[in-house]
Amino acid sequence: MKIRLTEYDKNWIQMYEDETNSLRNIFEDEIVRFEHFGSTSVPGLKAKPVIDMMCLVLDLQKIDTFNEQMGSLGYDVAGEWGISGRRLFRKGGESRTHHIHVYQVDNPQIERHLVFRDYLRTHPEEVERYGRLKEELTQRYEDTSFYSKAKKPFVQEMEQRALSWYEKHKT
Repeated sequence: MKIRLTEYDKNWIQMYEDETNSLRNIFEDEIVRFEHFGSTSVPGLKAKPVIDMMCLVLDLQKIDTFNEQMGSLGYDVAGEWGISGRRLFRKGGESRTHHIHVYQVDNPQIERHLVFRDYLRTHPEEVERYGRLKEELTQRYEDTSFYSKAKKPFVQEMEQRALSWYEKHKT
């Protein structure tokens, strides 16, 4: 899939909120909470215009029973898609608009994603560095799979800084 990197758009917040309302109607009592994460959740950060949402649920196994309803909302059902204990739903085909990452509320992956988001939200110099890297990589790669692979070491290093920051600042 071709990379679509854009400037930060404050409408992404509304897109996230609108989608949470649709998903509440499907998952109902299974939902513990939603989180907006990924690049579209960080003010000022350039991003692929795909809203990454985390849906935290009581029982992940029950989520599989909603696949047909998610399909009716335009979502592709991707299953675990390489991450054990997750269900991924993608909306928009080649022009994706949303990724829903469903985790059971006790999954250890949750904290890592949210700490990284919060670190970026409080470190504008890191947002700047990350944005520059994204721009450079879009000049080198057209396909998202190559782009994602190329930025992975940078993201992993920044994620470690974020986790260290979190350990020092959590109360």
